[in-house]
Amino acid sequence: MGLSADDLTALFLTLRLAGITVVVLLIIGMPLAWWLSQTRCRFKAVIEAMVALPLVLPPVVLGFYMLLALGPNGIFGKVSHALGGGTLAFSFTGLVIGSAFYSLPFVVQPLQGAFANLGQRPLEVAATLRASPLDRFFTVVLPLARNGFLTAVVLGFAHTLGEFGVVLMIGGNIPGVTQVVSIAIYDHVETLQYGQAHLLSAILLALSFSILLAVYALNRRFSVVRV
Repeated sequence: MGLSADDLTALFLTLRLAGITVVVLLIIGMPLAWWLSQTRCRFKAVIEAMVALPLVLPPVVLGFYMLLALGPNGIFGKVSHALGGGTLAFSFTGLVIGSAFYSLPFVVQPLQGAFANLGQRPLEVAATLRASPLDRFFTVVLPLARNGFLTAVVLGFAHTLGEFGVVLMIGGNIPGVTQVVSIAIYDHVETLQYGQAHLLSAILLALSFSILLAVYALNRRFSVVRV
């Protein structure tokens, strides 16, 4: 018994979704995490609560509101139509947007912690050497915060792999378009195809375990990251 063509497509779609989502989250999360680690703004607690909201909010609830926002009458949906991008709901692009919101705290929080732990001393030393703020960030902050970056990438990728409620609400169950592995497993269980469900589940379990094992191995050998 092997994977069907639809199962393979769902697996590759899931890996693609996780990879793109992590890239998007690093682009968004890096400046946000830096700002949160440095600012003394009175609204910092509000922003941090909003970032952490997916940790406690049921995925179906988040998915429902994201569906409304991505739909033809929603904020993102209207912008997409105005730009000629078509409907975001029930599309792969919509899945990326929803996944980015859902996995945001898993990327922002490790980065924020890594930035905050650096302190001001390294930046002050770099400033005395006439390094610009941008130079300080790329030559001092990023190398010293590499543990936070690796943690953010691993957690963001692994968390996106296992999404179900959010992607189901936003993307539905369209084979080859929005059907990810978690939804394919649910389909197999619903139709009593337990063998296929076992196989897909085992692949997802092995993949997630391998990712975490690699991180712990790097941590033990090079003291690079803590999860």
